This record gives sequence, structure tokens and C-alpha cells, in this order.
Amino acid sequence: MAALSGKLTKNLVRTLGPGRHGDGSGLYLVVDPSGARRWIVRVTVKGQRNREGKPLRTDFGLGGADVVTLNEARDRALEYRRLAKQGINPRYNGRQEIPCFEEIARQVHIERLPTWKNPKHGQQWINTLADYAFPKIGRLPVSEIGQPEVLQVLLPVWTEKHETAKRLAQRIKAVLDVAKSKGFRDGENPVTTIRDARVLPQVKQKVQHHKAMHWKDVPAFYAELATKDAMAAKALMFTCLTASRTSEVLHARWEEFDFENLIWTIPAERMKADKEHRVPLTDQMLAIIEPLKSLKSEVVFEGQKRHKSMSNMAMLMLLRRMNVSDITVHGFRSAFRDWAAEQPGYSRELAEMSLAHQVGSEVERAYARTDLVDKRRALMSEWSNYVGFVGKSSGSHSATAE
Repeated sequence: MAALSGKLTKNLVRTLGPGRHGDGSGLYLVVDPSGARRWIVRVTVKGQRNREGKPLRTDFGLGGADVVTLNEARDRALEYRRLAKQGINPRYNGRQEIPCFEEIARQVHIERLPTWKNPKHGQQWINTLADYAFPKIGRLPVSEIGQPEVLQVLLPVWTEKHETAKRLAQRIKAVLDVAKSKGFRDGENPVTTIRDARVLPQVKQKVQHHKAMHWKDVPAFYAELATKDAMAAKALMFTCLTASRTSEVLHARWEEFDFENLIWTIPAERMKADKEHRVPLTDQMLAIIEPLKSLKSEVVFEGQKRHKSMSNMAMLMLLRRMNVSDITVHGFRSAFRDWAAEQPGYSRELAEMSLAHQVGSEVERAYARTDLVDKRRALMSEWSNYVGFVGKSSGSHSATAE
């Protein structure tokens, strides 16, 4: 075998910036803007012509630089050049083993598991591919997946299950992007091409909002709710007053409450935006939760099992038992927002921050140094006073789960 040499060194392979860096004899190190590094070799296949009648010159991926060493890349490039010189297309005769789509997808799933806030989301990610993509393209080499193959997966579900199809497209794109970064693919991602060319039919979807009670009807409903002795009623009352999400309330723990400064701090891992959120506590909120301390549970709103939260459906099922079938628990957040919009002296920003929504651009949020908790306390106190008065019965201290 001829001696292997070139312009690149091991150190350069590790340190070169974005771009295509030649080693000589058609071998290149390609460094993406993301920092991913891969090898390609450019060869001209003897006797073969492209569509324009010119010599067939093609780039072939040799693998990622994190897997394939410099000497191995030179060795593979030499083999590809020998094949091309004999008139043999390396795409069909090279010795490189290209993994199939399913192999890359499952590896991507494993690598991304630590980044998902909820393990359920990670399982849904791979399940979508397993249900729709693997049966059709799972065993295909990732290098051979183009627009026809992607369309074969997406078209059957694009109109009937549009949201699922959009997530499926995003996940296929992610798998193919990773395959390219590892040197197993060349060219543009077919999912991107399909999207930009608007190949798939346009689907118009109506935005479905959570059904909400009108804010003027909330006090009467709250008064009826306050007559209930069930733990689910306590949780729903607290949810209504704090304008919080279901999971934020049901999984609340006593150590999150600062009763001296009257603040409930919800940790980032339980928040939708992955950012800690502080809720100012009002007299009405305290009237609900302070009697529950006597239960000595680890969670504020204990379910059927000791130290365990209630089911996520507990409050919704309570609404149904109260013959309130046209609203959702989440809808009380909307009721609060509509009420706040009607109140003079309170800005949109204050109302949105009370709902733990992100306000302003990314730059504006970067410079924000306060969560306006004192101003929000005034807003939440006024909402609490509107919904229910201090001293109104909040039920027995020995509440039971329902």
C-alpha cells in the first residue's frame, strides 16, 4: 500500500474552524458551524458521465472525525479513488457500513434522554418514529433516504393527524441531521427541502383554547366550591386563586412555602418554561392551606396514598361531579387573565408574569432583573378579594381526597 500522507495533522483535525479543509488527493475534512467534523472524498468515476455529459465527479462521506481517524480516512479515500479509477461507483462498492435509519434514531434517542424534562416526552419521541417511520424506512441506510422516502412516511398522516405528522417530520429531520454530522449523509436534509418547497398540502387548523368560566361567574362557583370538604375542592380553590397550572398545585410541597414572607416558590423543574416562579400568598390562599399542615404530609394536597399527590384528573372529575361540564381546570387561568384585563392600573406585563408567561423579547428578558412580586401581590390580593372573602368557609380541616 502506498504511503499515507497529506496536508492535515491530528492536531489540525481537532482544531480547524468551520469550512472544508483539504488533505490532498480529494480528501477533505468538513467542519460544520456547529463544530461537527466529518470526512468526505471527491472522486471522478472513470467512464461515467453525469446528466450534462461531463465526467461523474461525486463527494462521498467517509464518517465522522470523532469516529474515523485521519489515517483511516486516508485509507478509505485511497480505496474510493482506486474504485473510481476502475470505473466502479464507490457508492455501491465502498466498504463503509452505513447504519440504517432506525439504528441512528435509537442512538439519538439515547443521547437526548438526559435533556428531556419529563421521561414521558422522551418515550413519546421514539414511539412516534417507531409507529410511523420505522415500518417504512427503518431498515433503509440513512444515506439513501431522500424526499420520496420521507413523503412515504408523512403523507398518510399529514391531514388526518396533522400535529402528529408535524412532530414526526421534526424527529425525522433531527435523525438525518445527526446522520450527516457523523458523515453518513451528504446534501440538504430532505425534510427541509419538502418544507421549503411546500410539497405537502396546507392544513388549516382551528386553535383550540381551554374552555373557561366567565370571570363574572367565578365568585358564585367559588362559593359553592368552598362548601365541599374534599381535598380536590381545596386544591381547585387554591388553583383558582393562584391562577396556577394543575401540576404546579397538585405537586406542591411544604418546603416550597415561605410563610414569613408569604411566598410560594415553584421550582424550575415543575414549570413549563423551566424557570422558577414565585407566587405571592394572599389571606384567602392561606385560609385554604394552613389547616392542611395538621395532616403532616410531605405534599400540600395529599391524595389517597400517604405523602402522594392526587391524580392529575382529580380536580377535573370534581368539576364533572358538580355538573360543570363545559370548562376545564386550566380555564381558570383564562378567567383570571380576562378579569385582570378589565382592572385599571394593572399592566399587561403584570398579568402575564402572574401566569408565569414569558414577557418581551429574549433580549428584554435577559435584562429583566425582577419578577415584580410586590406589584403582583397587589394584583393577586385584589383577585382573591373578588373571588372569595377572608373568613369564608373553606371546609373542614380534615379534608379527604376526592
